[in-house]
Amino acid sequence: MVKLVLRDQEYEVRPGMTLLDALKKNDILLESVLCMRDGELIVEDEILKDGDVIKLVAVISGG
Repeated sequence: MVKLVLRDQEYEVRPGMTLLDALKKNDILLESVLCMRDGELIVEDEILKDGDVIKLVAVISGG
């Protein structure tokens, strides 16, 4: 399984999905988070592998 971690919440998705599909499946907007794997930023078309832990960092914007 692949884990997405956002603050204190964890979501599990199946490997082989793109990052974008995994976010959509869990109703997380790509524009609202930075996605990190092993300390490196990853892009929306990255294929998630079994055992991945993706840390989602909320982006704060203001006006």
